[in-house]
Amino acid sequence: MKIFCLEDFKVEFEKLSSKKSYRDIEREIISYFFEKPIEDFESGVRLNNRDDFPYIKKRLKGRGGYRCYFLMVLKNDCLYLMFVHPKTGTSGSRNITDESKTYLYKKVFKSIQNQDLYALNLDEGKEHIIFSKPFGFH
Repeated sequence: MKIFCLEDFKVEFEKLSSKKSYRDIEREIISYFFEKPIEDFESGVRLNNRDDFPYIKKRLKGRGGYRCYFLMVLKNDCLYLMFVHPKTGTSGSRNITDESKTYLYKKVFKSIQNQDLYALNLDEGKEHIIFSKPFGFH
């Protein structure tokens, strides 16, 4: 499975991971999203009715952890991370607004079309996420 993300996800991830109280976010993202078949990601709250492009809101690290929004493109075996936020702490919030969810949903399709995404891979030790701008991904 290939994992990509929007700029929105990357910016929020980097902001959160630089704070001491959210330093576990990278480990949580790696643990949940990497080295698993795409079928493992269908749990969570489905925000659309598309079986071919499920838009999922998923809680990571249980209650009080993080909330992650992502889109799966099953036929291409791709997962697109759109946004992440903590549920608690100084940067925490219960949810994002419906308008934000709609914005992200539209933006991810536009970003896929424009190839304006980051590819996510792990370093050799599989402990850190590496963001890169792929050339001609699909």
